[in-house]
Amino acid sequence: MRDEPGATAVPLSLPRRRLPRHPGRRTAVKLLVLAVLAAAFAAQAVGALMPHVPLLLAASAGSLAAEGVLYRWQRGMVSLFAKSHADVTVRHVLRDLLLVVGLLRLGEQHREGVYAPLVAGLLVLYALHWSIQAVSVLVRRTRTLPVVTRNIDASALRLTPAPPVLLRRPGPRLAVFGLPATAGLLATAATDAPLYGVAGLALSLGAALTGLGALLLRLLPGRRPAGEQEVLDWFDAWLARYRPTVGLYFSGGASSAYQANMWLEPLARLDGRPVIVLRERHMVQRIAATDIPVVCLPKVSTLMRLEHSTLRVLLHPSNSGKTSQVLRIPTIKHAFVNHGESDKLSSCNPYAKAYDEVWVAGPAARERYALADVGVEDKDVVEIGRPQLDAVRPYAGPPAPGAFTTVLYAPTWEGWDGNPGNTSVVEAGENLVRALLADPGVRLLYKPHPLTGSVDPRARAADLRIRELVRAANRERGGPRPDVSAATALTRRAAELDRLTAASFRPAADQAERMLRQPAPEAGRAAAVRRAETAWEEAYWASLPAWEHQVVTDARPPLYACFNRADLLISDVSSVISDFLASGKPYAVANTSALAEDVFRKSFPTVAAATVLEPDASGVPALLAAVRRAERDELAQERAALALRLLGPAEPPSRERFAGAVRDLCAAAGEHRTRRAERLAADLVADPSADLAVPGPRLETGAPPLASGGVERAGRPVD
Repeated sequence: MRDEPGATAVPLSLPRRRLPRHPGRRTAVKLLVLAVLAAAFAAQAVGALMPHVPLLLAASAGSLAAEGVLYRWQRGMVSLFAKSHADVTVRHVLRDLLLVVGLLRLGEQHREGVYAPLVAGLLVLYALHWSIQAVSVLVRRTRTLPVVTRNIDASALRLTPAPPVLLRRPGPRLAVFGLPATAGLLATAATDAPLYGVAGLALSLGAALTGLGALLLRLLPGRRPAGEQEVLDWFDAWLARYRPTVGLYFSGGASSAYQANMWLEPLARLDGRPVIVLRERHMVQRIAATDIPVVCLPKVSTLMRLEHSTLRVLLHPSNSGKTSQVLRIPTIKHAFVNHGESDKLSSCNPYAKAYDEVWVAGPAARERYALADVGVEDKDVVEIGRPQLDAVRPYAGPPAPGAFTTVLYAPTWEGWDGNPGNTSVVEAGENLVRALLADPGVRLLYKPHPLTGSVDPRARAADLRIRELVRAANRERGGPRPDVSAATALTRRAAELDRLTAASFRPAADQAERMLRQPAPEAGRAAAVRRAETAWEEAYWASLPAWEHQVVTDARPPLYACFNRADLLISDVSSVISDFLASGKPYAVANTSALAEDVFRKSFPTVAAATVLEPDASGVPALLAAVRRAERDELAQERAALALRLLGPAEPPSRERFAGAVRDLCAAAGEHRTRRAERLAADLVADPSADLAVPGPRLETGAPPLASGGVERAGRPVD
């Protein structure tokens, strides 16, 4: 839906209560750890040079303890040290060097030769450390495949579990492998007995040699995964077997996965053979649970192999810099479906003219493109409705007398252009939430956009304050809670949903191992997942007190589930409004654009059937009264008319219009291929000596024909 579902390996759980973040406290902790580490090294240097054994031992122990705190609770500082060229390797070498200096200073002149083997052993240990790092890089390269897949049987690629994390990360590896040596040196400094240092070094060297051997074995010809060309040949063979017809193309950052995920279910319901095409490796696990095959093609050269497949149509839920690369494939038709529609300029981006067709929900979007005059021709705009909105239940009337009025406040994010009218969080969010919480009959669901605060720190700060307001209101309100059986039922439903959707990965699993663990799903899993999701949502809401306000930030429950629980939506000018209109329920829009109300309504057609709220939230009491009394709801007819304009007619259903648009564009792609093949054949007849051979799309013997049929060229069918 609207929010990012997250990686499939993350299990569901009971509703989490997020603690407020305290930047000042975090900064103080970081400064404390930094001060302790710096003081420990300084004290260790003093103890080594004086020499002073107790100080040397205490400082070394303090330094090791600070390292443990860094890796356990302050991982952000680890990267900060690395950027400052003071990573764990430098710190470890410095710590051991000071210990050696202390040993040499403690011993008499004739004893220096006794410690020479310890110094030599340390040098060998560090040589092994760098050798392991070099070999681990080679192993990682052999396991970095040109194609990453999910829901596809990749066992033919000789994939194996990944090496332990300890062998892949130099910092933790040196800390663990070098710990016995450091402990031995400390014991030697305390007792003046070199045997302890020798024993510690022996343990460290043995562990390092074992790790190096384990990595070298993975480089043997029979132990490494398939090479690049072998993987590409395998991918071509899979395309020929599966014969995809329509795909979803997506490229973006981790937080934008929700844009693709909202199209998974409509894509899965199509009659053809769908596929999901990604460009970033990290996105493979951020696509929500689905049975659709997922392929990630990071390189352009690999992406171009789709030109010779049976793939006819690609759907694009967003624009990205890498979109232009796939648009160069002439055998595929491209449709921009967007990830929601609103009155913002982003909903009529000039980039849309690069696609063959632009699919929109209803007539309003068609008019929006015409008025924007961005180069999108009306003949290329196709109205398909919003097939995702089947999950939204229709309006059943105002809340029952005595029941809580559930208000969903779902603001959008601040956007890239700094326009104060983009989001209400900064200027109106706290006022709106205070006004809602002041009404004892309101239950608030606060669901901020996943990108809130990603550009403007003021939005992030306001979001945190709103969350604290909700928590404070819950503490003051109180009330009965569902019995233990409700929480037990939710736990059981979550476990069932996890079993169906969450992949079981080891913490050390890399992409190659995940490919191995995510083969083609079992038949019927998609239907089982839908049933499990419905059961989880029912159990989730049943586990929450009817009086308790909620901050909803997790992947579940999705936005449309919140629609079904809400009696009223308060939002900004965004696609949330358009989607909520499918419910027929009242909604309000916060006006933080500094425009007069009449100008605001004229500028943003989605506001036509809304109650407009000013930043001071003074209109909230009257709005709540209209929601609770049907006779005061004066905008019901306007909402129905606006829904028709924004989302299109209810008949035929949106899913049928979407499927029809896919069929029509697939047919257009087939006709284009046929004309292309005929031109090549005509040119070959005119000039038999010309080298006009262009690889055509793969077809298997006996494969079902596509809508446009095919012709023969050089003994090979061309669809």
